[in-house]
Amino acid sequence: MMKTFDSDGVRIAYIDEKPADARATVLLIHGFASNTSTNWGATGWIRELVHAGYRVVAYDNRGHGESEKLYELADYGAPAMSEDARRLLDHLDIPAAHVMGYSMGARITAFLTLRHPHRVTSAVFGGLGINMVRGMAGTGPIAHALEAPSIDDVKNPTARTFRAFAEQTKSDLRALAACIRSAREPITAETVAKITCPVLVAVGSGDVVGGSAADLAALIPNAQAFVIPDRDHMKAVGDRTYKAAVLEFLGRQP
Repeated sequence: MMKTFDSDGVRIAYIDEKPADARATVLLIHGFASNTSTNWGATGWIRELVHAGYRVVAYDNRGHGESEKLYELADYGAPAMSEDARRLLDHLDIPAAHVMGYSMGARITAFLTLRHPHRVTSAVFGGLGINMVRGMAGTGPIAHALEAPSIDDVKNPTARTFRAFAEQTKSDLRALAACIRSAREPITAETVAKITCPVLVAVGSGDVVGGSAADLAALIPNAQAFVIPDRDHMKAVGDRTYKAAVLEFLGRQP
């Protein structure tokens, strides 16, 4: 059962798992068309992190999961969505946390880190490498796929994959279309170079959506890359080697 809080007028659903004597907090931010349950629960991430002694906080992004559905383009965008993360930390009186985002969640994590560096102890960018800087091309076809009367009307293979995933997660297709059509504020190489906290960039070896982990890590002063072997964008998120790399990375942080 998820709890909710008011994020500047938007109802956001979240979970807060606290083991006894938690060593630190990990905030999890899921990807586009996903939700906390699919991205972090079904993949075993929440269980793994709690077992390792971390307090785990995760939430459904606006327009996703059990959070409020919004239909205006101005309601979305990673900078605005990163403020939901910051307000959740405020709501729970958490001064700072390790933050891991996957795909769109990694982009949101980057904006949270840049806007509120004192709130992010370390960051993990999962499923998003150099394309965080280059930007994602072809969001129009994905939006059209989400708005199509039926998945049978979607011929673009990549767009069809997103539509199928959105149906699998029982998402509000109209809200997702507004989210992906929203203004995508660019993150430049010069911008990511301003991130000073420790960063792990983890991307599947076959992930054409995220792009190279090493190329993004090379732009960030205190970053390292991990290539998730033999995984594409959809299959990398629950990979055991990815989990091991993250736990090792977190274990080295103060």
